[in-house]
Amino acid sequence: MAHKFAECFWKNTCKDNAIKEDLTLYGIVLIAILSFVLLLVYNCSGLFITIQVKMSSRARKKAAKRADKSVAARDRWKLAKELAIRHEVEMAESFNTPQQSETSYYGGLNGAEASANGSNNHENLTQVHTERLGRAYNQIGTDRTMKTNNDKLSFAGVVSLATEDRPQRPMLEVAFKGLTLSIGKKKLLQCVTGKLSPGRVTAIMGPSGAGKTTFLNAVLGKTSGYKKDGLVLINGLPESMLSYKKIIGFVPQDDIVHGNLTVEENLWFSSCCRLSKGMSRSHKVRVLERVIESLGLREIRNSLVGTVEKRGISGGQRKRVNVGIEMVMEPSLLILDEPTTGLDSASSQLLLRALRHEALEGVNVCAVVHQPSYTLFNMFDDFVLLARGGLIAYLGPVSEVETYFAGLEVKVPDRENPPDYFIDILEGIVKTNIRGNVTPKHLPLLWMLHNGYEVPDDFQKDLGNINTIRELYTVRSISSEQSLAEQTENTDSVHHNVRQSNKSLERKTPGVFAQYGYYLGRVAKQRLRESTQQAVDYLILCIAGICIGTIARVRDDSFGVASYGYTIMAVSLLCQLAALRSFSPEKLQYWRERESGMSSLAYFLARDTIDHFNTVVKPIIFLSTFYFFNNPRSTLRDNYLVLLALIYCVTGIGYTFSVWFELGLAQLFSAIVPVVLVLVGTKPDLPRFIKELSYPKWALEAFIIAGAKEYSGVWLITRCGALLQGGYDINHFGLCITIIMLYGVFFRLVAYLSLLKLK
Repeated sequence: MAHKFAECFWKNTCKDNAIKEDLTLYGIVLIAILSFVLLLVYNCSGLFITIQVKMSSRARKKAAKRADKSVAARDRWKLAKELAIRHEVEMAESFNTPQQSETSYYGGLNGAEASANGSNNHENLTQVHTERLGRAYNQIGTDRTMKTNNDKLSFAGVVSLATEDRPQRPMLEVAFKGLTLSIGKKKLLQCVTGKLSPGRVTAIMGPSGAGKTTFLNAVLGKTSGYKKDGLVLINGLPESMLSYKKIIGFVPQDDIVHGNLTVEENLWFSSCCRLSKGMSRSHKVRVLERVIESLGLREIRNSLVGTVEKRGISGGQRKRVNVGIEMVMEPSLLILDEPTTGLDSASSQLLLRALRHEALEGVNVCAVVHQPSYTLFNMFDDFVLLARGGLIAYLGPVSEVETYFAGLEVKVPDRENPPDYFIDILEGIVKTNIRGNVTPKHLPLLWMLHNGYEVPDDFQKDLGNINTIRELYTVRSISSEQSLAEQTENTDSVHHNVRQSNKSLERKTPGVFAQYGYYLGRVAKQRLRESTQQAVDYLILCIAGICIGTIARVRDDSFGVASYGYTIMAVSLLCQLAALRSFSPEKLQYWRERESGMSSLAYFLARDTIDHFNTVVKPIIFLSTFYFFNNPRSTLRDNYLVLLALIYCVTGIGYTFSVWFELGLAQLFSAIVPVVLVLVGTKPDLPRFIKELSYPKWALEAFIIAGAKEYSGVWLITRCGALLQGGYDINHFGLCITIIMLYGVFFRLVAYLSLLKLK
């Protein structure tokens, strides 16, 4: 009997040794293949992106060349028509007939298509992309010609242009009456009355602390936490501005752009996600090219914007990209917070020309500006001057501001910039004698009296000081009345146009699945450009596997509790820290995109989907060193399944920490929590229900069960007793994996809900 048992034990032992030798060979091959793949990704990720950019640039150049040829052909026929009318030459002698030209032109295109069909697959793909862009560039050439001739159009030309059958942006007029915002007893805005008209560029200026940003927030409807009085009317109706956020562009003061994307990639992503879902790709290309050209970004379109670690484009170019992200979505209302700050005079004028071109399309443009030059100031249509306390000192056309203040005997000295001079008066820096011994603090009150607005109770006591000139500002001149009548007529016309196209105010942007695809492509590019960080993560995991596999050997009497405990702690710590990079660095970018109406669900799912690559690969990286230095009894497949579930779980926890806390605090929690939970999960004298709330308990149990299943020979006698003493069941391996995965799903749900409430 003893002889048979020894023979059986020897056979099992030899069989185990043979399996382990095979696994060792398999592990060596696996490590070699994995090392080759990682080196390929590390060295060639930038090359892949460079090749893609070159292919797109080549296709774009071909499309532009074909568009230029088409425009040149149209110009030749226009010249031919003019010469024929003047009887200077005969059409038959100098030019072919239009029918012949069209036949030859399109025949040439057909010949090009035939030659393309005979080329290889790479050239076919490039030709298809070129054909797609060609239609867009043909229209771009027409747009450039129209833009050049805009200043030469007569009134009849403007009318014919307006009646042309082409898509028009919906107009959005914002009016406010007695708008007051306060927090506690402090009033941030007081009795603000006026309007922002479509087709005009409005400058908002005032001293620091006057409430310029608060005014923008009130216009956009972001008044949560404030006590609000008065009305905000959208096209004459008291509606919420938030319902129109898909046709409203807001350019923040800080340059919130993705630094690891190129200029064109930033703009293209914004246009794909925020333009109408029914818009063709060629139309989107037209919009993109128009914005790039108007903002002067053509030379840097393929340059990375840059991050803190890696320098990219200049600060002025970055600010123009910040504006372009909103311009490519073709807004009806475009609000900019200090767009010219940090720009030189030439760049500021280039930006203002682009904004004026947007206004010609019917866009309502409003910008906060600090210290503009006189030339830049005159490029605006309307001017809003805010005094301290959120009071309006002037709101009207730029051309009439000096006339208005001249009526108060406030004349701008020679070689003095008018807006700077008016702000200095409001601040009391410049002493001047205002008519009727009025002090600068009464300028907002004079504006109320001038327009016949209701004077709030806080200013009633100041009325006695200016009674002597009150009649001067309550009676308008004849020219002012005519101007008011013209403005009323224009407003009625705007309202009429808006009422005819109310349905167009509801822009239908791409759905969640379409945006998910756009986000997926963007995140994939970002991860490829972060391949160095990924390589460092993998290297650290390899080193951790070597250290833990060498130091903590699996002991048969304890099923390797200590070894697996160290494994759980190390993998949880490293993978949780790496998961923080998914959301912590891009909170501002996410907040901007969410406020513009883009899908938070698509954003979250896309980043999580790309991170699944690490979830699948990292267990292989760790086991490629740990498994063959430690030589446990459990199979490679079982260890991989446990680590796969463990990394999926801790990645969800890392998401939650990255959303809840700032990066430094999130890193601290990610370093402490795995250590504490591993101690809780492995401590035997704690209550069972407390241990079961800890994911390391289930991971440890799965590791132990995976090892216990492979025990054979004499160890079969003691295995059941040892498992029973530890409270483990040999049949609960699948249950442990399921619970760990459910923890990962739960923490992802918590992270997503927290992301929705992120401010």
